[in-house]
Amino acid sequence: MAVKLVGYVTPEEKLQIQRLHERKNGLTELAKSLTADNSELYEKVVEDMGHTITKFQQWWNEMAEKYQWESSPNGHWEINFNNGEIYLHS
Repeated sequence: MAVKLVGYVTPEEKLQIQRLHERKNGLTELAKSLTADNSELYEKVVEDMGHTITKFQQWWNEMAEKYQWESSPNGHWEINFNNGEIYLHS
């Protein structure tokens, strides 16, 4: 798998995706810990997860369009949360 630097985002944009990433991971862990006894809470977590994943993907789509990042059919982008660099894994 090749990795290539394709762009950068602003500190504010980096913070937006970092918050969504952390929320998505937190909800995933919470969902794993819930039991069948907590079905109402589980449904709320699943619904929140759906909204968060949608926002997460929207961010990537908007930034890719804004910055015209290189892409590849089977590749994916990754952000370095330390400096806002965007890498294409293809």
